Amino acid sequence: MNTKVIRLILAGVGLYALFVFMVIAFYPDKPENMDWKDREEYNRVQITKLKLGSTREEVLALLGSPDLTEAKRQGVNAIQVMFFRTQHVRADGLTTQDECTPLLFENDKLIAWGDGAYSSYQES
Repeated sequence: MNTKVIRLILAGVGLYALFVFMVIAFYPDKPENMDWKDREEYNRVQITKLKLGSTREEVLALLGSPDLTEAKRQGVNAIQVMFFRTQHVRADGLTTQDECTPLLFENDKLIAWGDGAYSSYQES
């Protein structure tokens, strides 16, 4: 009887380990499913991987939906700024621009990011 109990325990532990492996291996960790602390860290890491000229769709696939966004048309060019939360400033339950890194797109191509990107958007 003692060996039967040990076998059942080992089988349970083995099934649990298999379940954990399957979840880790096959369940995608999407930015939308993260809490705000994890999302900030994820956004900081992913923004460092960006390349100028990336398309808006590529950036959205990498970072998920922006926290804030602004857009305007300047002549024939469509200019859009997407804000992604990257640093905690105040515990007020709101995401504000000072807690985000702006990404500037012109005609759906990434042309700049950071505080200078938003400044150039405001000046144009």
